[in-house]
Amino acid sequence: MKDLSLQWRITLMTAALVCAACLSTNFLVGYSGMQYMDEIGSEVSAYGNVNEDIPKSFDPGSEDVGNELTIVVSDAQKSFGVTSWYITALVTLIGGVLAYFASGRALRPLRAFAAQIEHVQPGNLADSKISEDVLPEFKRFSESFNGMIHRLDAGFAAQRQFSGNAAHELRTPLALMQTQMELFAVEHPDVPPATNDLLTLLRDQTERMSSMTSTLLEMSELRAIPCNDEIELAPLIEEVLADLAPLADQKGIALACRGNNLVNGSDPLMYRMMFNLVENAIRYSRPASTVDVTVDEEDDRVLVRIEDEGFGIPEQHRDSVFQPFFRVDKSRSREYGGVGLGLSLVWEIATLHGGTIEVENSSSHGTVMLATLPKLGVTK
Repeated sequence: MKDLSLQWRITLMTAALVCAACLSTNFLVGYSGMQYMDEIGSEVSAYGNVNEDIPKSFDPGSEDVGNELTIVVSDAQKSFGVTSWYITALVTLIGGVLAYFASGRALRPLRAFAAQIEHVQPGNLADSKISEDVLPEFKRFSESFNGMIHRLDAGFAAQRQFSGNAAHELRTPLALMQTQMELFAVEHPDVPPATNDLLTLLRDQTERMSSMTSTLLEMSELRAIPCNDEIELAPLIEEVLADLAPLADQKGIALACRGNNLVNGSDPLMYRMMFNLVENAIRYSRPASTVDVTVDEEDDRVLVRIEDEGFGIPEQHRDSVFQPFFRVDKSRSREYGGVGLGLSLVWEIATLHGGTIEVENSSSHGTVMLATLPKLGVTK
């Protein structure tokens, strides 16, 4: 019973009630009907016995006619009983069918509510509130849900504001440190090797922290960027591939792009999303391999697939790779550079454009990242 949906539970309970009501009615009506038939048979027999002037051939009280009448009444009782059972089964079946469709209609607001919950994402909380003009049974439910959405939205907003403020505060001292180290290296070209190694390490780590704070600042300011450009994907992706060609050439990786389509959005953000995805594919793909970017369409969506020939992503990590600072293999990520925010920024940009990003397929032969975006003219 626990595995049954609410609609089937209501249907089965209604059918059981209808069946119980029909059985009770069948028993009471059948019992009274049988009694009346017996009384009618007795009355007819008695009536024939008191009318002696009627010829015997027409005498309903005669022995032969009485037996025939008893048989007719008995057959009528059996037929009445069988017919009543058929009617009971038919009424129960019809009642169950009507209950199924009636309960389905009554539960339609709940289905709509569940469908809306499925589309709730951290990036669209403000647009996920449901109308409170609903049935009385769902009113408190909708009020509680909207209150939860408001609290979550406020929490995410505070988190974004903290990240932005922290990035702003860190950017200036990091830039100052980079400038001072570069100036020191120019003014002291003959420093000992140990000091030079230390300065190189400090410059690399400072540059890495600067890159991280810049990305955090971008993520905190995404919502302020308008997304109303008409973007043709093929030229944008070709530009991305041209910019990343030197990195691909270092590993002997061939870059290819197929397909085209139009989407709504921010041209700089869309460029950044594609750049991060292709750069990530190049960095983790095997040397002398290929990175393919294909653009397809399906119904009202545009599908962009970035396929590499890397070592793959373990299945248990395929949802986690879009979390900030998450690394599947920390040692390899350090070797290839990056701060663990590239795919997180991609996820934020895709969500801002009303789309999604996911690992469509991954194995030891490579990974396919799938970005899904609304087609031009389609409401997010």
